[in-house]
Amino acid sequence: MYMDNSATSPVKEEVFNAMIPYLKEEFGNPSTFYKLGRNAKKAVEEARENVARLINADAKEIIFTSGGTESDNMAIKGVALKFEDKGKHIITTEIEHPAVLRTCEFLEKRGYEVTYLPVNDKGIISIEDLKNAIREDTILISVMHANNEIGTIQPIEEVGKVAKENGILFHCDAVQSVGKIPVDVKEANIDLLSISSHKIYGPKGVGAIFIRKGVKLELLIHGGGQENGLRSGTENVPGIVGFGKAAELAYEHLDENIAKLTELRDSLIEKISDRIPEAYLNGDRENRLPNNVNYRFAAIEGEGLILRLDAKGINGATGSACSSKSLKASYVLSALGLEDAEIHGSLRLSLGTENSLDDVDTVVDALDEVVAGLRRMSPLWDNENNESLELDESKFTDPDH
Repeated sequence: MYMDNSATSPVKEEVFNAMIPYLKEEFGNPSTFYKLGRNAKKAVEEARENVARLINADAKEIIFTSGGTESDNMAIKGVALKFEDKGKHIITTEIEHPAVLRTCEFLEKRGYEVTYLPVNDKGIISIEDLKNAIREDTILISVMHANNEIGTIQPIEEVGKVAKENGILFHCDAVQSVGKIPVDVKEANIDLLSISSHKIYGPKGVGAIFIRKGVKLELLIHGGGQENGLRSGTENVPGIVGFGKAAELAYEHLDENIAKLTELRDSLIEKISDRIPEAYLNGDRENRLPNNVNYRFAAIEGEGLILRLDAKGINGATGSACSSKSLKASYVLSALGLEDAEIHGSLRLSLGTENSLDDVDTVVDALDEVVAGLRRMSPLWDNENNESLELDESKFTDPDH
């Protein structure tokens, strides 16, 4: 049973079928002028229209990329290099996706300064902190719409207002939110926005960046001048077509999907809290994506939890799939003020449109059994009283080290 849709989502059948012709007979290069090329060009432009409609943008403001990571890099590095004469200060948050954080670190090594805004215990930034961080040399504010681990939704309309009032460009990583909740680049005064196909039931290896008309970026990829001269390289036509179809479906079914996922999410949260002692929800209870559930369970390790759930055919995650090879504590959960022991006992379940209330019951039954089994073996759990034990960390700490 798949419940890791924040990591990736399965390609919908309609998306797959839309791609097939462009993997076979319609294999033309969009840059050529004969019929095969014109057909490919038309398909790419139709996809562009669908992606633009999903975020209330103009099609000419959509540039196709290889995914969310490239889009983040293109936005942040593109602005930094283009406006380095104006300033070298960037504002972002402590809980951004690594694609944003690593890009900022790259720029810091090259003389840029980055302010990382803290978040509260629910994962939300303070607009006052943002205002106080602005300097004369601030050239970019980059704040994600929704977090990939805890699903917390940031007040991007307020961020956009602050950015506009101060004449600063605003980039928003909306990889997790697009297709799950309404995204309106005009209403939020967004200048640059990152999107990924495989998070909305489209193919991997394709994404897009929204660049508001009039915003200038330094190019990162030089070549044949495709994508309005902003992103060179022959277009991935089958991927773009699939992305466009996924965007079309997301737009058409947005309201019903939100209603369904919210019902599933709330049922999952309610049943986990009712069935499993000392299970605590990470992130904001209400102000979160409709498909995201992230819990921490006292006295267990998340890795063991994931492996045992996997053995039962249930897929979840201990944190961001992009960094799941690391056993380090999640920096997102750490930013909420949680201790390492709490963080390592966390589990993310991210629902999809194919899930059902029966799936929720199946997962909760399995989770209850697995957590109880792990706790029976844990030295941090009092099985007699069914509660966690206080851990005196001083007993395990060498003061000379």
